[in-house]
Amino acid sequence: MNTPRMGIPQRLAERMSMAEQHEYLHSKFSRRGLLRGGAVAAGSLAAGGLLTGTANAAAPAAPRLLAPSHEQVDGSLVAPIGRHLAFGADPRTQMTVSWQVPVPVKKPFLRIGTHPWNLSQRIQAEVRSLHTPAGVGSSPDYTQYYLHVQLDRLHPGTTYYYGVGHDGFDPASSHLAGTIGTFTTAPARSSKFTFTAFGDQGVSYHALANDSLILGQNPAFHLHAGDICYADPSGSGQTGDSFDVRTWDQFLAQTETVAKQVPWMVGYGNHDMEAWFSPNGYGGEEARFQLPGNGPDPKNLPGVYTFVYGNTAVISLDANDVSYEIPANQGLSKGKQTAWLEAQLKSLRARRGIDFIVVFFHHCAFSTTNQHASEGGARDAWVPLFEKYQVDLVVNGHNHVYERTDAIKGNAVGRQVPIGGTARPESDGVVYVTAGGAGRSLYSFPVPDSYEGNEKPLDSVATYVWDKGGNKVAETVHWSRVRFTGYSFIRVDVTPAPRGRTSTLSVRALAENGTEVDRFTIARRSRA
Repeated sequence: MNTPRMGIPQRLAERMSMAEQHEYLHSKFSRRGLLRGGAVAAGSLAAGGLLTGTANAAAPAAPRLLAPSHEQVDGSLVAPIGRHLAFGADPRTQMTVSWQVPVPVKKPFLRIGTHPWNLSQRIQAEVRSLHTPAGVGSSPDYTQYYLHVQLDRLHPGTTYYYGVGHDGFDPASSHLAGTIGTFTTAPARSSKFTFTAFGDQGVSYHALANDSLILGQNPAFHLHAGDICYADPSGSGQTGDSFDVRTWDQFLAQTETVAKQVPWMVGYGNHDMEAWFSPNGYGGEEARFQLPGNGPDPKNLPGVYTFVYGNTAVISLDANDVSYEIPANQGLSKGKQTAWLEAQLKSLRARRGIDFIVVFFHHCAFSTTNQHASEGGARDAWVPLFEKYQVDLVVNGHNHVYERTDAIKGNAVGRQVPIGGTARPESDGVVYVTAGGAGRSLYSFPVPDSYEGNEKPLDSVATYVWDKGGNKVAETVHWSRVRFTGYSFIRVDVTPAPRGRTSTLSVRALAENGTEVDRFTIARRSRA
């Protein structure tokens, strides 16, 4: 691509960790240079009034305050954009509402109630401002303003109405009633529900089409397995990557239709490491998203967390920490993430009322595409734990296709799971789904597609896996059961059962036009 690049020589950047690149970049864009441009770096401040503060050229790892160089705009002329929801650690009682404003506003807030005509409760918002100086990528000197309200002590299984605003823009006003949104908390007891998932979305017609189709599934939540918007389309985790922070504005506007009412639970991929904003590259995402924050190290690993919805536990992992292919953040947690994962799996598997454990992360443990294939780091660190604790479903992105494995145990087929088939993780192994067809340009397989209505089964596929040295190691595999080169996502219908009976995860892969390309079932004896 011809996009301008951030300023570390490529030969140097390739030898530097993400933290070293961040420090180098911030030293290059010195305090004097930034202030001449009316700029400071990413920061956050409490929302007591106008988004102003004292300019501060802070150390790389610390948040900084913002002093806008332009005057305040009349609040009545500014409409909030990019609303998106996220669960807290307990989806029954906790929700975060997040949004964006294009310019500074006074006293941003959220109104909430259980009826659209009664939004009397007003809660002040937290403001997180994010600045990108000219010369960092292709955007001009640019500031973004993200706002968040974390809600607690909500009632389970309840639909709430909310509106976001600021001085001059009050969603309780009759002429702004169309801006009111809704969300529903998780029920107190297990019941049937649906969730959806994909990875590698970006901004495109295909991304928008998938969003529209997802909204029609009426999911309780959506999982986004990393590579969220592609503001950094290079994806190497290097400061020399091409970069345009304004892509986030387009992405959040595109996604708002569904994310304003469906909790949008994200994980982080290689394209989400943006070195300017923080030593781990996640400072920008920390400004834009508020995730549960119950992982092993929320500051360094903000995309690692867990939540329980009904009879299903969901775990989000950060595969950048273990990636052999793209090592910019390799070893970031110093083993903490993997230790936390085992503790979570052990606890959740022993917990009464939880039947299913779903894990999602970006890099594929098992895939056969020509472009990325399988991540050996994820296999080495996590696959033995998935098998030990009988994880029911693993969802990945990274490869821009749909691919689904048989049930895998010991790196081999534990049980073949044809289209329409059933797997029992206690005996058969773990099923892995690559759902990377959310909107970016598609990848390819070394063999023909094989999906519902177009089945071309093969006994084996010649592919490769990344090793510790960053090398492609050839392997011939027998577990690639379904392959579809097209834009798609997965819908998962969760049906709990009384204790001792069989609970099910019914998984369907849907193309962007609604056509079903795969279906299978995960079955497990209920622990209700």
